[in-house]
Amino acid sequence: MEDIVIVGRHAVKEAITSGHTINKILIQDGIRKQQINEILKKAKNEKIIVQTVPKSKIDGLSESPHQGVAALVAPYEYTDFNDFIAQQDNKDTLATVLILDGLEDPHNLGSIIRTADASGVDGIIIPKRRSVALTQTVVKASTGAIQHVPIMRVTNLAQTIESLKEHGYWVAGAEADNATDYRELDAGMPLALVIGSEGQGMSRLVKDKCDFYIKIPMVGHVNSLNASVAASLLMYEVYRKRNQIGDA
Repeated sequence: MEDIVIVGRHAVKEAITSGHTINKILIQDGIRKQQINEILKKAKNEKIIVQTVPKSKIDGLSESPHQGVAALVAPYEYTDFNDFIAQQDNKDTLATVLILDGLEDPHNLGSIIRTADASGVDGIIIPKRRSVALTQTVVKASTGAIQHVPIMRVTNLAQTIESLKEHGYWVAGAEADNATDYRELDAGMPLALVIGSEGQGMSRLVKDKCDFYIKIPMVGHVNSLNASVAASLLMYEVYRKRNQIGDA
């Protein structure tokens, strides 16, 4: 597999800090070294190759704003689901996982990973088929959060949900109709939050596996929310109910 390109000073710094395998860091010719001093120090400590290149070289690697810094990293490895569950079983705190059923937009996935890290979600589960994978766009959109949130890619979401239930998780599906207001969600138990695809919502098999459904009330003229926005509201509702103001 080809290297993934990470651009931007914060994202590159997070990649180094996380210990992810970085094959090379590219620095734009003429950039002021004091602006990237921390990156250079970390790269030296980790014995990472740093190469100065023309701006056009980095421009050709990514269409995103790169701030004169890029890193060529090994493809991200997905976390094994069984290993993840074993780790969660040994934790004292209530677990939260996010299940993305057919999400296709890499920007949405990157944004969701970013919010998952910020709100303390333990992991994200995506299916192998009909779903976005961990691409360069996802990495960029996550702004470094992908280094800190386990991503699991599974063959069968319905079977995975059954396994979660066996380990004490309650499964809440985001649904527009016949659902409870998300503000009434009971967060005092291990939770798996299910977000459907941008256009179709949850698949029938996954929907049938949910223990209950929650909805986000809307009073405007457009009766839908971006998948990443909906996921963010649910993740932070769980965080709000489990943490007192001032805890974090």
